[in-house]
Amino acid sequence: MTGSVALQKLVTISSESAAMMKRIAEPLRKILFFSLADETILPKRALSLSIEPGHLSIVYGSRFFSRIKVKAVRTSPFEEGKYPTPANVASALAMARNELKAFRSEITLSMPKAWVVARSAELPITVKENLADVVSYELDRLTPFTSDNAFYDFRILGEEDRKLNIMLIAAKADLINPYLEAIKEKGIRVDRVTVSPSAIGTFCSHGHGQESTVFANVSAGGYEVGLILDSLLTSLCAGNIEANDETAGLDAVVEGIHRCAVTAVKRGGAPRIVLCAQEGDLSAQLKRWVPSAVDLFEGADTRLKLPEAAGRIPPAAAGSMLESLWPQAKGFNLLEKGRRKKAKIPVAFTMVLLLALLALGIAYIVAPLQIEQKRLEDIDRRVAAIRPEVKKVEALKKEVEALETEISTINNFKKGRPMALQILKELTAILPKNAWLTRARVTDTTVEIEGYAASATELLSKLEASPYLKKVEFASPTFRDVRLNSDRFVIKMEIETPGKQEEGKVKP
Repeated sequence: MTGSVALQKLVTISSESAAMMKRIAEPLRKILFFSLADETILPKRALSLSIEPGHLSIVYGSRFFSRIKVKAVRTSPFEEGKYPTPANVASALAMARNELKAFRSEITLSMPKAWVVARSAELPITVKENLADVVSYELDRLTPFTSDNAFYDFRILGEEDRKLNIMLIAAKADLINPYLEAIKEKGIRVDRVTVSPSAIGTFCSHGHGQESTVFANVSAGGYEVGLILDSLLTSLCAGNIEANDETAGLDAVVEGIHRCAVTAVKRGGAPRIVLCAQEGDLSAQLKRWVPSAVDLFEGADTRLKLPEAAGRIPPAAAGSMLESLWPQAKGFNLLEKGRRKKAKIPVAFTMVLLLALLALGIAYIVAPLQIEQKRLEDIDRRVAAIRPEVKKVEALKKEVEALETEISTINNFKKGRPMALQILKELTAILPKNAWLTRARVTDTTVEIEGYAASATELLSKLEASPYLKKVEFASPTFRDVRLNSDRFVIKMEIETPGKQEEGKVKP
């Protein structure tokens, strides 16, 4: 039991930590992956045209800093109960584009529900990765059209029991191509082709902002009832309203609203019911039968900033305009055939930040080097300025060194051996007055003297006592000169080293 409690606490702490990290990381992620093409900063314009029985409607809008504004509304009536021809549609679109100067606007064409097939379908979840190819292959089974002769689009509604639930809308290409070609002849390219129920559902989601909404669009010729879950059209039913039996038609509308409301409750909550009735009598009757319903245009003027005297804005045209400008819209584009471009993670802002950090890092590294480089350059300039004086000092220094070398050489010479004068002076001081020299020869290491003395033997001891001399001895035998009454001698001796001369001086 204790282990289970500890494990539960650990799981709780981990979950809370993960949630807190997610809350902290989410704003950082939005900043780092902020797109320069984000709706909050990128302006955009859209011109939409809705084909409806007996008339066509045009709405021109713009988006700036995520604020959507309707700038113009145009409505052109035609023969009652009939659809405008491709030439009528192309002319009306070209005229509105020129009058409104909407040359760089995204063009959206909204088709009536009667021209398309809308149905939900289930596919194995294993085909999710190649869903567009599978739908293209299975289109002739799911609809009366083939993929080569149809414009279509789909949205994934959810996953349940290993099944993918999709909402598929398709239209015959032979019906839409004449309109696209007529518009192309006017030099206009259509960017989107949607269907009126999807556009009206987008209008409901934008105007009422509820996760689940049931809308009913009722006119003299027919009705459309759809369920919007999380801004996505998930269910749709439509039918005709006979002029001689409007009550039966309204019964069908109420039944459709009830079915969609039950589906919405099963999926998580009571929906808001929104009514759009273009006929006053039908609107009043339907309002009495569904008292909880609200009007489709309630609050639309404040959210879309409608122009003055715009009147009742056409919901299909306004909704198709919103599908182009409102990023949260999840409308259909039959031109894409389910092949939507995957949104790339914007990295422009992140790259700007990284480049800024890189620039700061380089500056942090390079700036000290540049400062030191400037200091070195300043020092080099100063050195260059005093270089002549330095050269003079260096020349004097060399002269001093040369003189010092000479003085050292002389001193070493003097210290290395006694000078000949010193030796002769020492001999003069040592020899007795009755002794005289006839020859004296001084070399680097020896001294040899020759002369006469009263007693040659006495000279040896006196010379030996000198600190400059050592190893005093007769170089040849002495002999007595009778005529001079003196001994003739030749004495040889070595010169004492300077160190020993100093030691000899301190002897008593």
